[in-house]
Amino acid sequence: MDLPETPWIHTLRFVLEVAATVAFALSGMIAAARQRMDAVGVCVVAFVAAFGGGTLRDLLLDQRPFFWVRHTGYVWGILALCVGTMLFMRQRHFQPTERAMLLPDAIGLGLFAAIGVDAAMALGMPPLIAVMMGLITGVFGGVLRDVLCNKVPQAFSDHRPYALCAFAGGWVDVVLRQFQAPEWAALLACVLVTAGLRGLALWRNWQLPAWRV
Repeated sequence: MDLPETPWIHTLRFVLEVAATVAFALSGMIAAARQRMDAVGVCVVAFVAAFGGGTLRDLLLDQRPFFWVRHTGYVWGILALCVGTMLFMRQRHFQPTERAMLLPDAIGLGLFAAIGVDAAMALGMPPLIAVMMGLITGVFGGVLRDVLCNKVPQAFSDHRPYALCAFAGGWVDVVLRQFQAPEWAALLACVLVTAGLRGLALWRNWQLPAWRV
């Protein structure tokens, strides 16, 4: 039987979830701004980047209402972030902001992967499906963001491991649960493994093989 979660783990999960949502929303705003979209376009791309993966997960798992409908504070927060960013951020801010986002983006990938695995396991899904739900939650928001910006999704084209990091972290989560580890330990392990692998991939410039012409 899983041990009860301690309060600080619940707080940590909430803080990381908010930070990850903000990181992905910012990535959507920067991508939209570079395409010179108007205010509506910027908000739409930001919402899709932040909520797209979780929405697809809930759709595939037949969960209603969607997670952002249940927690409307996220919607108001992203809307306020969009307005504030459009008022104060200019073209010269894009590059340093993008570099600074690499670490929170990696952490966000790990957290969203863990949330996806948790949601699927809570519904009694098989391990492979749970891992795939974690991968979709962590990756698909960025894929939709790039599609809306008329780009080949970065997760598929920059050749540095991204989805594979979430896939590996999801399996760590599942294996720990099979050994009766506490849920909070499995959650943190998924976050650390996924974010750590992504960080190593960026630092060491690991490359996946491209299709040979």
